[in-house]
Amino acid sequence: MEDWRHAGFGLYIHWPFCQSKCPYCDFNSHVAARIDQARWLHAFQAEIDRIGALTQGRILNTVFFGGGTPSLMEAATVQGILDRIRATWTLANDVEITLEANPGSVEAARFDGYAKAGVNRVSLGIQSLDPDDLRRLGRMHTVDEAARAIAIAQSTFDRVSIDLIYARQNQTLSAWRDELNRALDFGTSHLSLYQLTIEDGTVFGQMHAKNLLKGLPEEDLAADMFELTQEITRAAGLPAYEVSNHARPGDESRHNLIYWRMGDYAGIGPGAHGRLTLDSARFATEAERQPTPWLDQTLAHPGSAERVERLTPEDRAAEYLMFALRLKEGASLSRFQALRGSPLSAAGLAEMIDLGFLHQDGDRVHTTETGVMMLNGILRALLADRQSAG
Repeated sequence: MEDWRHAGFGLYIHWPFCQSKCPYCDFNSHVAARIDQARWLHAFQAEIDRIGALTQGRILNTVFFGGGTPSLMEAATVQGILDRIRATWTLANDVEITLEANPGSVEAARFDGYAKAGVNRVSLGIQSLDPDDLRRLGRMHTVDEAARAIAIAQSTFDRVSIDLIYARQNQTLSAWRDELNRALDFGTSHLSLYQLTIEDGTVFGQMHAKNLLKGLPEEDLAADMFELTQEITRAAGLPAYEVSNHARPGDESRHNLIYWRMGDYAGIGPGAHGRLTLDSARFATEAERQPTPWLDQTLAHPGSAERVERLTPEDRAAEYLMFALRLKEGASLSRFQALRGSPLSAAGLAEMIDLGFLHQDGDRVHTTETGVMMLNGILRALLADRQSAG
């Protein structure tokens, strides 16, 4: 099955290093005193060569540099990676090449070099427009630096996205309204707006376990903030196209849509995940998380730092449903059935529709605004027939 062609083919590059570790972050990021960027470039290029041999003849739709903090990469490193990518695949005419960046002055100074290398979209990790909350979140930039970085990015790149975190400590509904409107005033075409979640293994997680993280919003207030976010962004012409992502029509993140529409993507770098369809089978890949072992193993034998698992039809269908229901466009019942070999639970679907969590429009099923906040329960109900059969 070449089901991945519904969404295309992308490449994810993971740069695992940060200047410091934010207390809320559970991403695979590390702080290092010294980074040999030439060795890292060689390792990335070796993996590009290996994956290119497996995917010959494909059109590459997107490239995404994530992290970590990719804006700590030298422009020459990004250039070397993109040069090898261009030599390996045919790029789509509208190829999207995104780089995540922090808005510090050091990173902003590199923007011109990234643009010359071929980056045409930047995602800025602003996270807050409140000085006190920036400090609480462990961010190293100021509000003024964030504003300057947005202005530089908008003058340098075709497309700019900014990230914000809400439902923060002691944050009120009116304060979030004001902050979101200030963010919209910057005029970027894409916003990623995430509720603060407390993850195990983070500093915030440890503090929360000891009851030291005060002022987190109650569930009702967090839900009100979510609803307000939908209202304000919709009125501003940036409606939600995914649970946490808002864009002007046509400015959605094409790379993330490959994930959510279940296309194919190769993941390169420590901890990177991928999904590749090879010889009509779909495989999940996951790389070694620790930077030094990944680097050493990859340079010695490309591919040796990666674990590969063949996905069952049930896994593929469940994964499709999980991501598709996050999207405004919803899930295709016929595609789900083709992936799994059997239809979605009719009883589960009817129950979720009756409860007002889903609505059906022909072949497509969508979450309602209430259902968006109940996704885990919806998935359990819809996949119950699979679980009981197992």
